[in-house]
Amino acid sequence: MSATLEAVACCAPLSAPALTDDEANATAELFKALGDPARVRIVNLIATQRGAVCACDFNDALGLGQPTVSYHLKKLTEAGLLEREQRGKWAYFSLKCDAVEKLAAVADLKGACC
Repeated sequence: MSATLEAVACCAPLSAPALTDDEANATAELFKALGDPARVRIVNLIATQRGAVCACDFNDALGLGQPTVSYHLKKLTEAGLLEREQRGKWAYFSLKCDAVEKLAAVADLKGACC
């Protein structure tokens, strides 16, 4: 398993009493995967569709060319946030439910402020 695939599995909540170096690195990798506005928009588009979205639908929605969209989809898939399904010549992407739940837990900072 690559380091980026481990990101979702190894993250710890930011509000945990302490993070190990591995947990901090994995959490940083996850946020790095979301560190581009196009990737955030891809996740948003998939989340609002509530199902798999064809890769061909992202080009117009994002105003980006196919190679750039493919690059961003690959980064999100490698980070463990998306699942890719081949249907004929088209690839369809959906959110990995366990990854979304883990991301929500990692980012949960409720009660951390005074």
